Amino acid sequence: MPPRFYLLSDVAEILNVTPVQARALVTSGELPAIQIGGRGTWRIEASELEAYIQRKYEETRRKVEARKRALPDGVTPLEAELD
Repeated sequence: MPPRFYLLSDVAEILNVTPVQARALVTSGELPAIQIGGRGTWRIEASELEAYIQRKYEETRRKVEARKRALPDGVTPLEAELD
């Protein structure tokens, strides 16, 4: 059974970012987390991490679609990047 909660180090590994970047996601509120224990160690629920990932996919889809709409007819996104 997969764990219910992840450590910041786990999240950093899963997202392939640094632990500092993972902490920034949590402390900014972008990735919901809780603090547990006397030292206030961060824990990220697996479902919250998955929801964050899905939000990022949706955000990327919207950006790509907006970019496609902004391109002149007949120009592909790859051609636009080459200009």
